[in-house]
Amino acid sequence: MLTGIEEVDWASLGHAYGPADDVPALLRGLASADPSERETALDGMYGAVHHQGDVYDSTLACIPFLIELVADPAVQDRGGIVELLTSIGGIELDDDEELDEFDPDDEEFIPAANYAMAAAAIAAGADVFLGLVGDPDPEVRLAAPCALASLHPEPAHVLTLLRERLTVERDTEVRLALVSSVGRIALRHASLRAETVEWLDWLARAAQDPGLRLASLAQLARCAPSEIPDDIVRWVTELLEEIRTVALRDGNGSGNGGGSGSGSGSGAVGRDEVGDGSGVAGGGCAGADGGWPGVPTLAGQVREILEEHVAGRPAPWTEELLRTLHAALDDRVDDRIALILAQLRSPDRWQRSDAIWLCGGLIRVWRGRYEEIVRLVGAQLHDPEPRLREAATSFLERLFELGGPAADSLAARLAGDPGLPGFSRDGSCGLVGHSGRDGALLALARAGDTRAVPLLARALEEPDVRRELLYAVDGLGPAAAGLAPLLRRRLAEVELDEGLFDRAAPLLYALAAVRGGQAVPEVLRVLRGAPEHRRDWVREAALRTLAAFGPAARKAVPDMRGLLTADSAAVSSAAARALWAAEGDRGDVLPALERWLRPGSSAPEWCCAALALGAIGPAAAGSAAALRPGLASRDLWVRVRSASALWRVSGRADQALPVLLAAWEENRHARVDIAECLAEMGPAASEAQLTILTELTRRRRHNAREGGSGSHDIHQDEKLLTLCRAALARMERGVF
Repeated sequence: MLTGIEEVDWASLGHAYGPADDVPALLRGLASADPSERETALDGMYGAVHHQGDVYDSTLACIPFLIELVADPAVQDRGGIVELLTSIGGIELDDDEELDEFDPDDEEFIPAANYAMAAAAIAAGADVFLGLVGDPDPEVRLAAPCALASLHPEPAHVLTLLRERLTVERDTEVRLALVSSVGRIALRHASLRAETVEWLDWLARAAQDPGLRLASLAQLARCAPSEIPDDIVRWVTELLEEIRTVALRDGNGSGNGGGSGSGSGSGAVGRDEVGDGSGVAGGGCAGADGGWPGVPTLAGQVREILEEHVAGRPAPWTEELLRTLHAALDDRVDDRIALILAQLRSPDRWQRSDAIWLCGGLIRVWRGRYEEIVRLVGAQLHDPEPRLREAATSFLERLFELGGPAADSLAARLAGDPGLPGFSRDGSCGLVGHSGRDGALLALARAGDTRAVPLLARALEEPDVRRELLYAVDGLGPAAAGLAPLLRRRLAEVELDEGLFDRAAPLLYALAAVRGGQAVPEVLRVLRGAPEHRRDWVREAALRTLAAFGPAARKAVPDMRGLLTADSAAVSSAAARALWAAEGDRGDVLPALERWLRPGSSAPEWCCAALALGAIGPAAAGSAAALRPGLASRDLWVRVRSASALWRVSGRADQALPVLLAAWEENRHARVDIAECLAEMGPAASEAQLTILTELTRRRRHNAREGGSGSHDIHQDEKLLTLCRAALARMERGVF
């Protein structure tokens, strides 16, 4: 085994952490009889040789040995090695990154060449995967279909093989993997798509196993979105109920259910017997006693998380099938809402749990009417299952104003209603841990519900307060004014050390939100005592708070004046803004700001000064000339800040509006700031009416992005919609 491994000059090759002379030990570890060594070796392969998906020269050198290990039935846990090979060889170059378009001197050439060589090397040996579809090890059978669909150079042959295997496979999750891989082939090879779509459509109707029908329907939607039936919601809902019924009847959801029909796509579908149900994605390395060794590896940690996630679930694979289906439905928002509502009303708590995660992805990307979804998610806070309550809380945290329909459920849970499941005799609210309670309180506060105020007061009495709770105070309006003494006391207790900014900034923000002017002495203590570490950040935060206090901060005027000449534009501008709010005297304020509106100032410096001038408004009309050069800046944000400030100080919409509308199209992330200015302009912004109407008719959120999201993305998009409606209403009324 591993013939020729010593002939490779591994020390001359590299991986993520330097010379690859440790790779032979990793390869031998994959073949070890010790499950702990196998897991450690696989972890090392992903951590160094295939780090974050990269392919190095050492990765290429490993491929023949990995294929040899996969082909040896004596090697245990080969499913994990198959998945590793699939990952190494399955990375595809984008259309604009084809290898022949790279200059050999380009720094991206070598990585791209490595990807291409890895794919070619594994494809050349991909016949080894053909025999694995019938391997005795279900983990191997689970991994083999995707490897074949991704790597084998003869997709038509693979397609036939996978469909034939489906007629005899007994393991539920392996059957689902076979169907998923058939769909993958159809997506990758247009010449095979029509016949595959026809077969998937047949299987979705003919298979007796409801899980198999759901998998086929999901792949059908993925491969041919235009062929999605109009009654998709009813169809999927009935399948989910059938899956639940079968699981209850059999007492578990792994390996049960019906089989499939013939690979030819015709004829009746026979019912299979219950399979062994042991197929679990990700490979395995169980010990002889069936337990897992206590090895602190990343692979082991991921496995534990997955095991915890599916624990107690009768059919955990439905989650991934529904994700696939929702991805295919894409902008069919009404269908997706209807499907999620049906799941949230299911008696199966795991279907409800899946629905929560799915509607998180839906609401994050698409605009829609989500009131009933939010109300039903709030109802899950009353479920006895802690994981379901935690999922509901996590979802509601991100909704801000959209969380209103769940406010009653949040308030009831936080109040510790003894009639609710999970209520403890000690009076706790039954949410999972301290963070679970804080999450529910955060959701309630972000929804703007004033019932959060006394609960926030209670939280402020505790040693540690989640910082997001303090940033949520600004949505509670005048009702939160009573929090000022508690915030003031906590600020007075903050140590003036290097951790000052992290501890003081949220308190300063909350004090500004409640206009807690009585806290001027405590704010001055922070302003004056800021350590060198992040000093400017601390000063800016303190000055912003003093500005919010207005005339109540007059005692801080000497400090404000002293910081007008600060070397930091952020500090100097914040001082000018605070001084204006406290005294209303522009004599020293405008010159201090205009010094940052000169050639040579950086974009952030210019923006700080422009924002401050805009906040001062018409009283800063004398600075309009200093702002105008910013309208022609190469930096978009300088143009936006300058145009907005120019309108606010001079009312010259004719000069500001063209700049703002151009920036609207250039950078979608500037739209909230621009819409705020347009709403202020009213009829003066009538030329923007079509732009605003177009935004209001879009279904996709303006800040939706692939592969990630921010905690405030939904809130920012809803704010944009609110501002657009306000701007449109003012234009139509024709009033300033």
